[in-house]
Formats: sequence, C-alpha cells, structure tokens
Amino acid sequence: MPERDSVSFNALINGFAKDGLTEDAITIFLLMQKLGFKPSDFTFAGVLSAAIRLNDLAFGQQIHGFLVKTGFLGNVFVGNALLDFYSKYDCLVEAGKLFDEMPDLDGISYNVIITCYAWSGQHEEAISLFRELQFTGFNQRQFPFATMLSIAANVLDLRMGQQIHSLAIVTTADSELVVGNSLVDMYAKCGRFEEAEKIFRSLAKRSTVPWTAIISGYGQRGFHEEGLNLFNEMHKASVRADQATFASILKASTNLASLSLGKQIHSFVIRSGYMSNVFSGSALLDMYAKCGSIEDSIQLFQYMSERNIVSWNALISAHAQNGDAKATLDSFEKMVQSGFQPDSVSFLSVLSACSHCGLVQEGLRYFRTMTRIHNLVPKKEHYASMVDMLCRSGRFNEAEKLMDEMPFDPDEIMWSSVLNSCRIHKNQELARKAADQLFSMEVLRDAAAYVSMSNIYAAAGQWDNVGKVKKAMRERGIRKVPAYSWVEIRHKLHVFSANDMLHPQMEEIRKKIEMLSKQMEKEGYKPDTSCALHDVDENIKIESLKYHSERLAIAFALISTPEGSPILVIKNLRACTDCHAAIKVISKIIRREITVRDSSRFHHFKDGICSCGDYW
Repeated sequence: MPERDSVSFNALINGFAKDGLTEDAITIFLLMQKLGFKPSDFTFAGVLSAAIRLNDLAFGQQIHGFLVKTGFLGNVFVGNALLDFYSKYDCLVEAGKLFDEMPDLDGISYNVIITCYAWSGQHEEAISLFRELQFTGFNQRQFPFATMLSIAANVLDLRMGQQIHSLAIVTTADSELVVGNSLVDMYAKCGRFEEAEKIFRSLAKRSTVPWTAIISGYGQRGFHEEGLNLFNEMHKASVRADQATFASILKASTNLASLSLGKQIHSFVIRSGYMSNVFSGSALLDMYAKCGSIEDSIQLFQYMSERNIVSWNALISAHAQNGDAKATLDSFEKMVQSGFQPDSVSFLSVLSACSHCGLVQEGLRYFRTMTRIHNLVPKKEHYASMVDMLCRSGRFNEAEKLMDEMPFDPDEIMWSSVLNSCRIHKNQELARKAADQLFSMEVLRDAAAYVSMSNIYAAAGQWDNVGKVKKAMRERGIRKVPAYSWVEIRHKLHVFSANDMLHPQMEEIRKKIEMLSKQMEKEGYKPDTSCALHDVDENIKIESLKYHSERLAIAFALISTPEGSPILVIKNLRACTDCHAAIKVISKIIRREITVRDSSRFHHFKDGICSCGDYW
C-alpha cells in the first residue's frame, strides 16, 4: 500500500486478533505507535482481544496504563474490552474496581462483570448486579440469561431458574440458542426432565451442547439407562459427541459397572479422535477401575501421551478403590516426583486407602503433610476419612478427640462411620451415642443409621430394642434401602434381591447354590447366623443367608459363563461378613477370581483369599 492510515492498521490488528495470530497483532500495534499513527477505540479493542490469548497479564496492565494516559478509558467500548480482559484472567478485584470507576456503562458492561462474578463462584454479587441491570433501561433481550441460568443450575435453585426462564420468555430471549441450551441444562440438573426434554425437543438446532446437558443431567440424578438411550439417539441423529459427552456417558457405564459398554465407548472415543485428550483418557481410566479391571486402568495410564493432576488422581483413586494401599501410596509419591502438586482429591484417595487397609500411622502422617508441606486445608471429607480410619482400627478415643477439635460439627457420614465401627468392635455404649446424634438430625440420606443400630441390638440378641428402633424408623417415615446385586452376562444386566424368585433361571440358580453349600461345608465353612438379623429359628437363619443377593448373582454367573472365566458382581450396599466368608470359600472351590464391588470398596476373591485381607 503506497499510503496507510489508522483504519488500515486497525483492520490488520483486529484481523490478526480475531484469527488468533496474537503476536502479529501486537507487532502491528507497536509498528503503528512507532510510525506515529493515532490509535482509536477499535485499535485498543483489537489489542486487548489479542492480549487475552497472549497469557500475559502484565502486558494488559501496560495497555491499561496507556489508556489512562491517552484518555480512552472514558470510552465505553474500550472500557468493556478492558473489563473483558480482566475477567478472562480471573482478576475479580481489578474487574470490579474498573466497573465501578467506568463513567459510562452499557448492557455489555453488565454482561461481562456478571459473567466474571459467576465464573468465580461469587453468585450473590452476580445476582445483585442482575437485579440492578433490570432497572437500567438497557435492551432486556441482551441480558446475560445463559449466565444466570448456569448459576441456578450449579446451585440447584429451581425457583430462581424458573424466574429467569419467565423473564427470558417475556423478552423473547428464550428463542436464542444459547439461552435454550442453558434452560435444558438448568432443568436437567434440577431433575425436572419433563421440562428439560420439552425445551430440548423445541430447539431450532440441537448441537452437541444441549444433548450433553440432558445426558449429564440424567447421569447426575442416577438415571443412567435414560442417559444411555439419549446418547444412542444422539448418535443416530449424527450429532458429534465431544469430550464432555464422553465423560457423562462413561460415568453411566461406570455406575452400571458395565465393562462391555465401557469398552464400546472406549472404541467410540478412539474413532472420534479424543483419545489424546487428557480428560477423556482420565474418564476411561476411572471407568475401567470401577468396573474391576485395574490392569486396563494401569495400561491406559501408561499409554497416555499427556498427564495432568486429573489423570494422576484417577490412577491413585483406582488403586485406592481396589484396596491396594501400596500401589496407592507409590502412585502418589511418583506424582509428586513428577512435579505435580497434590490437591485435596489426591489426599482423599490416599486417606481412603489407608483407612480400608488399616494403615493408621501412614494415614496420620499424610493427613499432617496436607497442611505442613502442601499448604492444603483439610475439608470435611478428609476429616470423615480420618474418623473412619481411627474407628475401623478401634481407636475410638482418638476419633472422638478429632471430631471435637475439627473446625465444623460432625455430620451424618462421620457418625455413621462411628456407628458401623461400633458394630464391628461391639462397642454398644458409643454406638448409642452415635445413633442418638444421627436420630436427632432433621434430614437423613436413608435408613442406614436405624438399620445399623437395629443390627447391633440384633447381634446382641436384644430383640426388644430392635423393635423399638424399627418402630422409631417407621414413625419417622424412613424406609430401608433394599439390597440388590447385579452381574453382566452377554451384554445384559441381571439384577437380584435377597431370596429372589423372579429370575427365569431361578431353579437352576438354587440348584447351584445347594451344590456349592455341600462343597463349602466340606471345606469347613460355617454360616455366621449373627448376620441373619431376624428373631427366628437357627435353621431358617442359615437358609436365608444362602440366598443373599450377591450369592444369587455369583451362582447365576457360574451357570452362565465358561469355566475359569472371572466374575464381577456389583452390590448397592455393603456385603455382610457371612457372605464375605462364603465367597472366599466359593472362589477356592470353583478356582475362579470373583470380584465384588459393594458400596464401600472392591473385594477381589481368589483361591480362598480376599484382597482386603479381611480388613473392611
């Protein structure tokens, strides 16, 4: 060009910035200054846009200083660009101060600062500014509805979400695709799937985002099969899944403990080109571990081209869930040696492993290093792990001392740990104290506390007290969660409950159990009738133990799979001590590896031995 002016420089700066060529944009800006051309508001908007991608806060602050000198800070267009720069760098204080000092504001200014507060978790500030925005007279259709709906979704505030929805309808902003997607996400996360699906079906264009939002919502509420059905529908509609979709659907296969489904999704991830993504790899690692295939988890980790704290935590957690304390602690130390700073998730897995394996001294040492070496403040869940660890080992005085000294009141999880350990160690006095604390709570997740106390009394033969506890449970309207076990055979899940008679092959299953019972008796197995918590004849107790849900699932797997093949059974509650002893003997008789994942951990049974070392 024989002649250039500010407009030509601005066009090139903004073009480079828009295309992600950050350094080129800044080079042209410096050349513009050197040649003496006067910058305009468009110049600074382009430069600040480039500065966001540069990952250099100091450069943006230099531009801020230059704006003050040149008097451009009073321009709302430039002020918004600078506000956006600070918000993208999570500079909450600087952004808030700039917003307060800007002489002129518009709807974009409010949108940027509200989004900045929302991203930083400052929901009250965001809501307050949104209320203020409604009285400004700015275009209501341009309000940050998507941001406000994301707040309602994250805090599960359905009422707030419905209010935002109503305002979006009034302003016709609900027809905007980004608002529609956010509405689907909000209703799905709040468990209102009828409304979520209605809005989802009415969207003019259904991209990956709303599909993933509703699939994720189903998963978070435990409706895993519904999420899988929707994923199949998404695939048939030729909508491309992304890493967030795969993370949600892998969570579903993990919770269903469907290894075959997990492997199908693994193939899908490879075909979609997301295997190199560290988050997809970590989700797959977690899936294999929770489906009992720790070898696949380790192999996947070794082949990962990139690792971060998430992938290391997934490996540490995999070993912890499978009851391998040595591998858990070794992986933790290797992560630290690799230069990664452990976070609260890393320590939670380590403490859990120490608790499940009885490594009290190691657990205490790692708990101390959280604050002394890694400057992490233990959260409630870390204290809960410590309480569980001390109680499991019978160190009740230390557990009570820790609960007295911690910075918050013991919750349901902690007192439940105390109660469960009291059952194991037959500490009825402390059990009553823990039960009283639990029974006095306004809200309980389920009937576990009542069931545990009832079981303690039943094991001691105090049937009058059992009756009193069950009566109190009925009066409160709490019902016991039924025990279920399931096993996957030829890509189909078969679910069993105790004394189940509904399975079409139940006659064959019961024959197998009877045959095993005779062989177990020869091996020296004696039923522990203290686990049959009913005031009935001893023979009836022995008979009822034989048909617990996990034993029915194992018997079905034995008649349905080739000899020597491993068996994986999932149970929604903890396995009883008698079933644990029985499965050890069964594994020795049939010469197969049996893995049972209960609500607490994995148990790998082989040749009459369990991986937990009978410490669980």
